[in-house]
Amino acid sequence: MIASWLALPALALAALPAGLTLANVRFFTRSPRPAPGGPVPGVSVLVPARDEARVIGRLAAAVLASRDVDLELVVLDDDSRDDTARIITDLAAADPRVRLVRGQPLPSGWCGKQHACFQLAQAARHDILLFLDADVALEPDAVARTVAFLDARGVDLASGFPRQETSCFLDWLLLPLIHFVLLGYLPLAIARSDNRPGLAAGCGQLFVTRREAYRRCGGHAAIKASLHDGIKLPRAYRAAGLSTDLFDAGDIARCRMYGTNREVLRGLGKNATEGIAAPGSILPFTLLLVGGEILPVILLGSGLAGGWKGWPAWGVAATLAAAFAAWLPRLLAVNRFGHSLTSALAHPFGVAVFLGIQWVALIRRTLGLQTSWRGRTLSPQ
Repeated sequence: MIASWLALPALALAALPAGLTLANVRFFTRSPRPAPGGPVPGVSVLVPARDEARVIGRLAAAVLASRDVDLELVVLDDDSRDDTARIITDLAAADPRVRLVRGQPLPSGWCGKQHACFQLAQAARHDILLFLDADVALEPDAVARTVAFLDARGVDLASGFPRQETSCFLDWLLLPLIHFVLLGYLPLAIARSDNRPGLAAGCGQLFVTRREAYRRCGGHAAIKASLHDGIKLPRAYRAAGLSTDLFDAGDIARCRMYGTNREVLRGLGKNATEGIAAPGSILPFTLLLVGGEILPVILLGSGLAGGWKGWPAWGVAATLAAAFAAWLPRLLAVNRFGHSLTSALAHPFGVAVFLGIQWVALIRRTLGLQTSWRGRTLSPQ
């Protein structure tokens, strides 16, 4: 029976992310607490902001409540059309740790976020640079623990993965796949011992580095046209001979990236072609995800519907094992990262939707179609 033979490759493809996830969870650690009585680090918290009036006040309040650090909060207003600049101006009048920087006009060939972050680094007064997205919310010990991770690991760039808050169907369905793809397909132990750029990863919502390392790699100018700093900035560091690492920031930071299903589709699609939807990546990932995450469930449903009639015992066993392996990483994430159990159970459907977004992004790029974000037209590399 053909379905029985399909169960074997399905099991092999599902076992890869399941095994890697089991191995990776012990390396994907949380940031340490600073040693008591140690020196208080000076940190410039740098936030690019374009039309962020809805969240910028929450971010500022959380940053200013930080403990055990000497910090400044520098917000760059990137030509906002809302009250972002006014909110920060009022905060700066009340707290000398807050500064507003007016962004320069966007030069040709630059992505808006990369240009804003480059200007922020130039404006920073402290040696430690902490780049945050405006929709990130921090715990009072988040800044100190992020710096403690940078120090403990002895790397040049560290990135934390905040807990993703969901508010609509598609982010509930799709955002947990961030952890699935990271832990299921990147061998963290090898990535820490092998400094090749292709093994670099990060989350653009939270980066920490030191000024000299930032200068040596070229900073955001090295990725000025990129829409996906989460991947491209760590690769730029490694290409310059610098080291990078990442950690689980789910206990100290949370982020609500999107508010509507439309925003989820546009947000995941805008930088897809610099990640999984890159021409050299999309076919292998489609094979891995369809064969290892969708096919086992199709085979399981087919077998159950027919009462396993005509299936050899090894085919039934391989199908059950493949389905278990396909769901295992998501079920581990429910316990480890607090993901929704029902979202985990919908994993095969989520993978199918996720792949659809990647293919649409690649087709749009191939046809030369542009997208827009925050009122700007974007042209992926």
